[in-house]
Amino acid sequence: MDTSEQYIACQPAERQALLSGLHRVIVENDTTVTPVVEPMMGKEMIIYKGRGMMKYALASVKNYMSLHVLPMYGSAVLYAKYKALLPEANFQKGCINFKNASEISVEEIKHLIIDCSTIDMVKIREDYLASKKTTLVKK
Repeated sequence: MDTSEQYIACQPAERQALLSGLHRVIVENDTTVTPVVEPMMGKEMIIYKGRGMMKYALASVKNYMSLHVLPMYGSAVLYAKYKALLPEANFQKGCINFKNASEISVEEIKHLIIDCSTIDMVKIREDYLASKKTTLVKK
């Protein structure tokens, strides 16, 4: 599959408007990412990459849809904030699972993406690796 629009068009009709809205919110509110359709966890999905690294992913699987948010995985504050704002959705460590628009608010996701847009996942990874290297040198 070549494009995110093609990916969305191949999903069940009742999911397409919500997936399109979520996709639009991500690309309009985090200009650091570019969407590509690729496999992740054994399923094709739209992966939003910044500087070559996955930051978000949007998937439609058999029983639900998922929005993977890597910055939320690393931030208990973001996780708690949006779990409270989206009580009908099913939160995992770094993703939000939902069956339909009644369980997730595109407007709240817009705010989540805005909150995440300034987070540089590559820098976080580089800082983490540098701290590990420093720890090993000190031992």
